[in-house]
Amino acid sequence: MYEEAFKNIDDVFWKDAGCSSELDYIEQTSWILFLKYLDDYEEERETAAILNGETYERIVDKEFRWKEWAYPKTSEGKLNYDIALTGDDLLEFVNKELFPHLAGFKQSAENPRSIDYKIGEIFSELRNKLQSGYSLRDVINKVNDLKFLSNEEKLELSSLYEDKIKNMGNAGRNGGEYYTPRPLIKSIVKVIDPKIGETVYDGAVGSAGFLCEAFDWMSKSKELNAAEFQQLQNSTFYGKEKKSLAYVIGIMNMILHGVEAPNIIHTNTLAENLADVQQKDRVDVILANPPFGGKERSEIQQNFPIKTSETAYLFLQHFIKMMKSGGRCGVVIKNTFLSNVDNASIALRKQLLEECNLFAVLDLPQGSFIGTGVKTVVLFFEKGKTTEKIWYYQLDVGRSMGKTNPLNENDLNDFVMKANNQEEDINSWIVDVGVINKETWDLTVNNPNIVQEVDNRTPQEIIAEIEKLDEQAAQALQAIKKLL
Repeated sequence: MYEEAFKNIDDVFWKDAGCSSELDYIEQTSWILFLKYLDDYEEERETAAILNGETYERIVDKEFRWKEWAYPKTSEGKLNYDIALTGDDLLEFVNKELFPHLAGFKQSAENPRSIDYKIGEIFSELRNKLQSGYSLRDVINKVNDLKFLSNEEKLELSSLYEDKIKNMGNAGRNGGEYYTPRPLIKSIVKVIDPKIGETVYDGAVGSAGFLCEAFDWMSKSKELNAAEFQQLQNSTFYGKEKKSLAYVIGIMNMILHGVEAPNIIHTNTLAENLADVQQKDRVDVILANPPFGGKERSEIQQNFPIKTSETAYLFLQHFIKMMKSGGRCGVVIKNTFLSNVDNASIALRKQLLEECNLFAVLDLPQGSFIGTGVKTVVLFFEKGKTTEKIWYYQLDVGRSMGKTNPLNENDLNDFVMKANNQEEDINSWIVDVGVINKETWDLTVNNPNIVQEVDNRTPQEIIAEIEKLDEQAAQALQAIKKLL
């Protein structure tokens, strides 16, 4: 049912002049979905409070609640067309009253981690792009049929929302910044294995795929008691995101996965000075795919001991600083990080090996990230131990990958199975740090199990072979001419 509803909603966006791409589709779906979720969330809490003889004070004022402006009902429970806004009246209310009112929560909220503040953030950053009030009415009617109350409903909605994020990633580079292949995220989470009681952080949260998968992994790891469930909800997952659209998508994605008030902050992580990080700020687990190829200004670079404009290298320094001793990290980065000879790359590799145990490197094949030719690796490391040996795994899926043939979980099963024991075979090997060049700290992936064929012929022999082939080609051409 929900799949058909999502398809119909996209059809409405496609016909409206204000929405031109998958990026617009998911942005507009997100704010409308959020308001419907918020109404269901508040109604559920209000009902629970009444049953317990308590009172619940709603966050949203009466006239701005979903059931008042979006879907007022008749006594039979159907849309009341006599009072429901549509056309220009609906557009004017949403653009000039609803959005400004909700955006005001950012100023009135006491805590930036409260749901009030997040409402204010979302509606300060986004705007309604639908140009037709009739299109907006159509979308609202379809979203109203979606329910967020049961786990099954949330599971189906989260799966469909993930598909929308994936489509957004395929739509263009900006969208792709927010999307990491889900099978890869699941495999990284399995290897890092976050446990109940640990804190999990992503400083480049994007669509919150890592935090969502970590939540699923941890919530299914054991039978949770009430205190553990509340711990997962309130004090386990933390994220930061710079871009407005990704911030909203990340919050919505976590909500659909079952985290009611996500601890995601809308901020530029790299604007924070590493010298200001205290023990209370540190976390147990970091899972991330920071943006690479970006260029940060010199004032941002001053926040880091190793100066570089490469965004991913700044994030890597941030992650090392943010980890507790014994903390674990799984981070995606361009494979050129392992071999670049600039001063920043060399210094950062040295820091990584001396302050952390880089226990595994997963080398991903070309095409793992759809829509980009960038080749990546995943670094797995633990803080507080010096690296002595590195286990490399070179993933070979046996096929060319692309949009119609993407990375899947089966491709990564062998890696996950062997990562814990660090088994060696044709695709995996161990490098002793003692043999690494201490001038360059080069960590290039170089599989010793693949024997390269060496051409031992002299230059004269190669030239003679070329001349022989040229002569054979000329004779064949003469033969063809005679036949003609």
